[in-house]
Amino acid sequence: MNRTTALGLATGLLILLGTMPILAGGFFERDGTAIGGYDPVAYFAEMKPVKGSPDFSATYQGSTFFFSSAAHRDLFTADPAKFAPQYGGYCAFGMAKGYKAAIDPTAFTVVEDKLYLNYNGTVRALWVLDIPGYVKKADRNWPEVRTSTNVIP
Repeated sequence: MNRTTALGLATGLLILLGTMPILAGGFFERDGTAIGGYDPVAYFAEMKPVKGSPDFSATYQGSTFFFSSAAHRDLFTADPAKFAPQYGGYCAFGMAKGYKAAIDPTAFTVVEDKLYLNYNGTVRALWVLDIPGYVKKADRNWPEVRTSTNVIP
């Protein structure tokens, strides 16, 4: 392999790695934060995704969460399990199918006071066709899949 080819491959690998999720904490992370920096409390309080700020952050299970206000941060720290996304913040539909997948923070549902995130809007459309069935499957899969380091980007 010549130097130009090696440099091209190395550059491509760095670009790919830069776009992949980070598996550092207990939750799916993108850009160094859980939920890609979106405020988990806003999904419940405002029923929409809201970008959080590094000015209002908290750590839970090794992952950093951002919030849009001190009030949201304080609600979260008082009961993080209430607001944290299900299945470590990985795609709920993917979990129902038995694998970890990245998420789009804007593709979400709140069902029975639980936050479920999905890979994208198309996957969310499939998810909502049978939420109870998919939750049952995902709940069954999560204990085994949670330790996997393989994630569909």
